[in-house]
Amino acid sequence: MKKILLLGALMLNTASQAESLNIERIFASPSLDGNAPRSLAVSPDGERVTFLKGKDTDYEQLDLWEYHIGSGETRMLFDSAKLTDGKEELSDEEKARRERMRLSGTGIVSYQWSDDGKALLFPLGGDVFYYRLGDKNAQQLLNTDAFETDIKLSPKGNYISFIRDQNLFIKHIASGEERAVTTEGGGTIKFGMAEFVAQEEMGRMTGYWWSPDESHIAFTRVDEAPVEVITRSEIYADDIKTITQRYPKAGTPNVTVSLAVQSLLTNERTWVDLGDDKDIYLARGNWMPDSKTFTYQWQTRNQQTLELRAFHVPTEQQTVLLREVSPTWVNLHDDLHFLNKASQFIWASERDGFKHLYLFNNDGSLVQQLTKGKWVVDNLEAVDEDAGVIYFSGRKDTALESHLYRVALSGGEITRITQRDGFHDIAFSDDASIYIDRFSTVNTPYQVSLHNAKGEQLTWLEENKVDATHPLYPYMDSWTQPEFGEIETADGATLIYRLYKPQNLNKKHPVIVYLYGGPHAQVVTNSWGGNRGLLMQHWVDQGYVVFSLDNRGSNYRGKAFEDPIYKQMGSIEVDDQVAGVKFLRTLPYVDPERIGVHGHSYGGYMTLMTMFKAGDYFKAGVSGAPVTDWRLYDTHYTERYMGNPVTDDAAYTASSVFPYAKDLKGSLLIYHGMADDNVLFTHSTMLYKHLQDLAIPFETMDYPGKKHSIRGKQTGIHLYKTITNFFKRNLNP
Repeated sequence: MKKILLLGALMLNTASQAESLNIERIFASPSLDGNAPRSLAVSPDGERVTFLKGKDTDYEQLDLWEYHIGSGETRMLFDSAKLTDGKEELSDEEKARRERMRLSGTGIVSYQWSDDGKALLFPLGGDVFYYRLGDKNAQQLLNTDAFETDIKLSPKGNYISFIRDQNLFIKHIASGEERAVTTEGGGTIKFGMAEFVAQEEMGRMTGYWWSPDESHIAFTRVDEAPVEVITRSEIYADDIKTITQRYPKAGTPNVTVSLAVQSLLTNERTWVDLGDDKDIYLARGNWMPDSKTFTYQWQTRNQQTLELRAFHVPTEQQTVLLREVSPTWVNLHDDLHFLNKASQFIWASERDGFKHLYLFNNDGSLVQQLTKGKWVVDNLEAVDEDAGVIYFSGRKDTALESHLYRVALSGGEITRITQRDGFHDIAFSDDASIYIDRFSTVNTPYQVSLHNAKGEQLTWLEENKVDATHPLYPYMDSWTQPEFGEIETADGATLIYRLYKPQNLNKKHPVIVYLYGGPHAQVVTNSWGGNRGLLMQHWVDQGYVVFSLDNRGSNYRGKAFEDPIYKQMGSIEVDDQVAGVKFLRTLPYVDPERIGVHGHSYGGYMTLMTMFKAGDYFKAGVSGAPVTDWRLYDTHYTERYMGNPVTDDAAYTASSVFPYAKDLKGSLLIYHGMADDNVLFTHSTMLYKHLQDLAIPFETMDYPGKKHSIRGKQTGIHLYKTITNFFKRNLNP
């Protein structure tokens, strides 16, 4: 039950006494992804907390640190600069993996504990280092010209495994003996590698799985030959790269996935029968503790059926343990956990309309439902089999906050462990005895503490208290605490909003509506907003009302709240955002003629749809990296919500921005990263051409070399200024 927390804490690192935040101050040295601790984890033995952190002089190059719980000592374990020579050159595959994992920085960007808590493994510069506690130095296990990816420690710590040249390899740590598990990879054939949509949309970053006793490895064979080859340009400041990429657009063929289990003792390989239908997804893989049964999650192309299947290696027999079905789609999760001391497993399901936890026998028979109610579980966090309890995070008390709870494996009363109102992100030790709590509220920057399983605080790891020495303190006199509230739509839906109001409400104020609006996301929470939250404070200081509302289709309100977008994206979401504007128009301090809208990615798409379809409500919009036609987006994400364009062409046309662009009335700014490999730059250029053909004026700001996230300190300052200046010109605060 190992989880690593990606963390950034506010450290503006400035002694300025200015009364309000300006955009330079928001980025004034390490921002939320800078020099604060990242990737915090408790060691499996519960003795240490490890994390990544940059040097004071370099916030991008990360080193490995530890906090020793017994002594209270914090020290750097490894200086990444001393372990490598020269600039790190990443392979294209590794660059893509890091973008999809949302990993930034250089140096040591990830690490893994051995299961016994005695050793650490961390990739660096395309090779890998191994450190056993007590040793003086780390041992470099790989030193090749090739770039190895997806490097893992085996469960007992005897081997490392990795992908090289599209094949799976293992290496015995003690002897240094290396062997290829597969040799047939190359061209369109990839072994042990997660395909594009598995990484980007399923959250599966690997294609191979060790058995707990190290006797077998299960792995995928991916054939990319059926996938359409697209040619796209990545435009940099001084170069244009032409990229040939196999990209499965909605309605086009996916890769062909096969699954094998191979003995490391005999090299005997057994292929698992995935069925006659090859147009499927392999979403997850997990071994049972006995090392004899490999389970995998098999999903239909339309994602309306998900099966948990069990393959018994000695007999080569398989069974379907359970089946989830939905008339719309079945959401994936990472909450499968096999018990070690009982032939049972825990599984999350939305079968009653809300994500809850269930206990099953290993033959697939249901024992009981462990959590229940009109609220959702976020994640299964830990299991203490000796005490007979499980720990989970969820929204039992409010959809605005995530809290840690405990319930017995036998069922019964649910106990809330975290007590402070706000948002808690949790990472437990493997023995479920202690956990890291990354806590924040909309007004409180991240605070990181260590607790025992009862919730009692053991120590601060990063108190980050906003006192007189804190860099945020000089701005607290102008800090605006937002209000949370609910509105009801004409058809009876309850929507939750967040509202920032200027301190002096002595006139009619313009409004900026910030939105996302898409599935598997939530904008309105009682949690720290990062740089975007600071930008909202800046806008409020400039005299804007700032408003956000989570429309139907967004997450953490139950499946019935998500389902209305099925085969009609850009419809109910726009209606709900308009309901939010109608509410704003009832407020005496809001100018109904000066309301703007802004969002990025799906929020960029929503900005276009609101400007095009509801132009009477929005005077100006800033659309970032927008999807403009869902036919251009990938299969797994798009078809989940929109069906297949081969059979649902009319739905795709209706969800595209192009039929409505002619109705644009207000001012529009579109920005996009010119090397975006997620929402391709083509989405925007097609809209540019379409609006030009209609002779409709609009503004653009495109960023050479930038991907979907448009990262970089100076770029961030430029982007925030561009957005703010646009609204200033068009809404006149």
